[in-house]
Formats: sequence, structure tokens, C-alpha cells
Amino acid sequence: MIRLFAPLALLFLPALAAAQCAGTNLFPTLPAADQAAIRAATDAAPFAHGLLWKATRGAETVTLIGTYHFDDPRHDATMARLAPLLSTATTLLVEAGPAEEAALKADMAQNPALMVAPSGPTLPESLSPADWAALSQAMQSRGLPPFMVAKLRPWYVTTLLAVPPCAMRDAAALAKGGLDQRLIARATAQDIPVKGLEPHDTVFNLFATIPQADQLAMIRQALATETQAEDYAATLSDSYFAEDARLIWELSRHAALATPGYTPEQVARDFATMERLLMTDRNQSWIPVIESAAAQGPVLAAFGALHLSGETGVLALLEQRGFTLERLPL
Repeated sequence: MIRLFAPLALLFLPALAAAQCAGTNLFPTLPAADQAAIRAATDAAPFAHGLLWKATRGAETVTLIGTYHFDDPRHDATMARLAPLLSTATTLLVEAGPAEEAALKADMAQNPALMVAPSGPTLPESLSPADWAALSQAMQSRGLPPFMVAKLRPWYVTTLLAVPPCAMRDAAALAKGGLDQRLIARATAQDIPVKGLEPHDTVFNLFATIPQADQLAMIRQALATETQAEDYAATLSDSYFAEDARLIWELSRHAALATPGYTPEQVARDFATMERLLMTDRNQSWIPVIESAAAQGPVLAAFGALHLSGETGVLALLEQRGFTLERLPL
């Protein structure tokens, strides 16, 4: 299950930072027919293009910005565009605000089992010698010695593999954060309340539902594409800043269909599971939070860009609740 998780993990990681790595955008390197198929699938999704939207329902106004959780100098222009919108907001909604981040840090300190398996086979015991050797090398290139990785939850190891080594090594960038963190810092400086869209342990609980065997399979698949981590990161960032975030989802689906031994039926099943796990269920739980905040005044909601699009994306769900959607220039 979820064999192409590693490239997509970049879309769902908490707010981190990435150096300006030397990856290559993979999309233009594909054959023209493949590009056309991926583009057609992207265009078919509701609200597939655009990052900045306004939703109105009567006197209620919600401005929504799809975010990129990694640092990038191109965020400077986005922040300049969002500054006046934030200044008029009564609340900033984000996936995880300061309260949720503090709760997460406390929870991780008190409950290491969130990311570390307290019992059962270690990764060296669960993986083949060849896979463990490849994982050890990949983790060492990211500054993590194998003994620290041996007992980590497999799903968490997969997210680490999604981050290029150059990003993990860039301490200066890691201190700055992505668009989410920039907005939180600006709102805090302006005394604008910041609220989380979901409990701090939501993502941990979601990943915990994935069977251990499937988590180990995710590591193996991630190792198969590990050498392209910088390329996937470059593809994601370029797609995002072109306001075309949905493209990376369809690109990953297309790559899955081309994977030897991976049937179209498996691809459909796995991507449906991933969409429900990482997007649909969370999107639906966010709508009441957004509506409650909007009832108190103008809201700016900032969350991962892929949550905007699709039949069960936040924009479609708001439209179903009677909001009128308008794409704004970014």
C-alpha cells in the first residue's frame, strides 16, 4: 500500500525548511504524451489551479492560501501579497499553531513511542540486509546515524527519506521554516489569534492505522526513488509556485502506473486510501473549525496546498456548504 508515498510525503510533512537543492524538475523531462496525460488528469480535478481563494457566505469571509511547508525565497513575494489580507483577519487558521506545536513537543517528550517503537523487531531485523544497508547509507547522508534510526517507526523513516540530504544539512534554512511558519510569526507579532485546524496528534494517529507490513513496504519504495529525492523536491516546489500543486499528485499516480508489477487496480486502491487518509478525512474535519471562526469575523486559513483541490478538497466542501468561491491573483 502507498508505494509512491515518499515523493508525496513532501506535501504532508509538518512545517520544515529546505535548502535550495540542485534537483531537476521531472515533469518537463517526460515524454510529451505522458505530460499530456498528467496535465489532463490534473485539469479534471475541481479547483486544480490556484493557491489564493476567497470564500464568502453572507457576511462570512474566509481567505484561503495553499501553503508549501518548506522554506523558499519565493515566499517573500507571497508574504507581501498576504500581508494586507492577514492584517484584516480576526483569526489565522493553520494546520498546527503554537499551541499545537507546544502540545506535540510535550507529547513527544512524554511519549517517545509516537515515533520510536518500544518493542518488537527493529528495522535491521525487519528489513533485508541489503535494504538496511541502503537505508543506513541514506540516513547517514542526512546526518542520522543508523543506531538512531533502527527503532524509529517505519512511516516516520519514510518521511525522512522524502527530504533531500541537502535540506537536512542546512541548519540555517531549518531555522526559518515554510510559508505556514512565516504567517504564524507575522500574526503573532500583530497579536492576531492563531488557531490549529486539528489536534496536534492527528497525523501521528493517521499513520498509526497503516499496518506494519505496509509501512515497511513504504520504506522499500522510498529507497527505490531515494536518489531522486532532490528532483521530486524541485518538481514539487516548481509546481507549487506555478500555482499547480495538484500536478505532483497526478505525476505520482502516473509513476505508480508505470511501476513494474504494480497493477492499475492496486494503484487505484492505494491512491484512494492515501487520499482518504491524508486529505479527505482531515479536510472534512476542518470545515466546522473554519465555519466557526468565520462566524466571528474575517478569517485567513493557511494549509498544505494539496488540501485545496479535488472533489473532497476544502474548496469543494466549502462550496457544498453554501460558500461562493473566487480565485484571487497571487
